[in-house]
Amino acid sequence: MGVDRGGLFIGGSWVKPSTSNRFTVLNAATEEVLGSVPEAAEADVDRAVAAARDCFDNSEWARLSPADRAAAMHRFADELEKRVGELSTTVSQENGMPIGLSEMLEGSFAIGMLRFYADLAGSTPTEEIRPSQIGVETVVRRSPMGVAAAIVPWNYPVLLAISKIGPALAAGCTVVVKPSPPSTVLDCYVLADAAEAAELPPGVINWVPGGREIGAYLVRHPGVNKVGFTGSTAAGRSIATVCAGLLRPVTLELGGKSAAILLDDVDMDAIWPNLQFVTFLNNGQTCVMCSRVLAPASRYDEIVDAVASRVSSFKIGDPLDRSVEIGPLAFEGHRERVEGYIEKGKAEARLVAGGGRPKGLDRGWFVEPTVFAYMSNSATIAQEEIFGPVVAIIPYDDEQDAVRIANDSPYGLGGSVFSADVERAKDVARQVQTGTIGVNGYPVAIGSPFGGVKDSGIGREFGPEALNNYLNLKSIYVGA
Repeated sequence: MGVDRGGLFIGGSWVKPSTSNRFTVLNAATEEVLGSVPEAAEADVDRAVAAARDCFDNSEWARLSPADRAAAMHRFADELEKRVGELSTTVSQENGMPIGLSEMLEGSFAIGMLRFYADLAGSTPTEEIRPSQIGVETVVRRSPMGVAAAIVPWNYPVLLAISKIGPALAAGCTVVVKPSPPSTVLDCYVLADAAEAAELPPGVINWVPGGREIGAYLVRHPGVNKVGFTGSTAAGRSIATVCAGLLRPVTLELGGKSAAILLDDVDMDAIWPNLQFVTFLNNGQTCVMCSRVLAPASRYDEIVDAVASRVSSFKIGDPLDRSVEIGPLAFEGHRERVEGYIEKGKAEARLVAGGGRPKGLDRGWFVEPTVFAYMSNSATIAQEEIFGPVVAIIPYDDEQDAVRIANDSPYGLGGSVFSADVERAKDVARQVQTGTIGVNGYPVAIGSPFGGVKDSGIGREFGPEALNNYLNLKSIYVGA
């Protein structure tokens, strides 16, 4: 028996939705009903934007002192910490994320990010004085943009919501969040419960679960001043087109097809835990996942065998089981899409591990972790984002060839370089055309900018750089 949520969190309270339409959320591992929530309509978006606008224009939120705004955000983080177990379990049931990863990224990392921006809110001056070449001085003033629309995907619904909510609130903006139905809409209610318990001013954050049409309506809404989106490149292009016509600031974190470059001195036993992390993170449902492994031709057969044997031994099953390494995909339609790519791969490369559905798991949207090898980087499975547990191992001749292959992609979001020589790996990493890249792993950092180049997006999230996404800058020139 699932949990049914009856209202929408708008204007600081739970309000009756404008229609009776609902989303049913299924457990990705069992296909059983987890619960249901209202489906927001355009009228609900209007109410949410109006509440956010009223809070921004008429409440004290945007005019709070930096210290008071920081205190409110820390209260929100305190309430989220009380709900870490509920948050992580909910997400793992919704999209199949292994529970340990969910606790780490959807729990502690996301809350740490909220606290990072709370501290930044308290330490970033509203004004600074700069020298003037003509007058006496220039006063550079920072002010919040206004109402921010945050459109969040289903793979990391809490973390990627906080990556927008955090800097927006730190700047003094108000927010309307559209989560991704039908798979990940229950977790946003846990966030809303925490916001209510933290006694954030009414209208500071509002949630409107809805489909693509509702997202498009929110993006073009005349009451919105800024858009932050994480999702597919195709959807990002559509949003960018709308925002360009409106001259509306937008941040886009989009798709990826990252490469893990294994240099010729790697010790496979030593690097395997980190290589596994970057290649099969969240069952492959990760934009920065290194779904291409570039291996030196001189050791190619050895590396293919090593990866294939390890992947074939992964434990697959219920993501709430802490011994499970690969959980299910988020929903049935996504599994069908991933399986379609696996069929294409069988015609383009040699299947060396997986490729089917795991035996004994007849319920849930499971796919075996899959490895292809003996292939070209021009293959479809090496060029297009699959967003599932599918990895392609591609040979290279020397370091420059590895860099060339890594850069032979329409995307540029993540990546990693593995070597016994860290300085050598860093030198290779500098040559890869990407927004982020790891050395001997992918230890993403809250305080450093995150985003992509080429088809992987526009702008940066994380770090102090993200705060600027939600601020207007005004120069006040002071004459003699």
